[in-house]
Amino acid sequence: MLLALLVSGLVVALVVIGLFVFGLRRRLIQRSGGTFDCSLRWDVAEETDVSGKGWVYGVARYSGDRIEWFRVFSYSPRPRRLLERSSIEVLARRAPEGEEELALLSDAVVLGCSHKGTRLELAMSEDALTGFLAWLEAAPPGQRVNVA
Repeated sequence: MLLALLVSGLVVALVVIGLFVFGLRRRLIQRSGGTFDCSLRWDVAEETDVSGKGWVYGVARYSGDRIEWFRVFSYSPRPRRLLERSSIEVLARRAPEGEEELALLSDAVVLGCSHKGTRLELAMSEDALTGFLAWLEAAPPGQRVNVA
């Protein structure tokens, strides 16, 4: 009986510590400012896929001339993807359709992009989209930026 209580107490303590570290990571990512919620779908096909598959919820952070994208459900302190401003090309903008509406946040707008030859889609709120497009357009002189 004592062993069962000890093991269950240890499991509860590990879960609490895990949740604390999870929240601390999110806080450290947001500490420097310039973050926004942004779902990402990497290496998508040319035709629009509305199945809702492949979307990963994350947090993006502006960092100079690039965006660092972190998975929300991860303990890694490093960004999963780095998107350089000079390599991002906006191809299309659309509202979520079909099962995508269930996979994304309620007010999301899907932005089809190309980054170094790889097609990707970003889903973010209308406010975050305005900031993202303004960041793209604010590129230093001489950088080619396409915000279709």
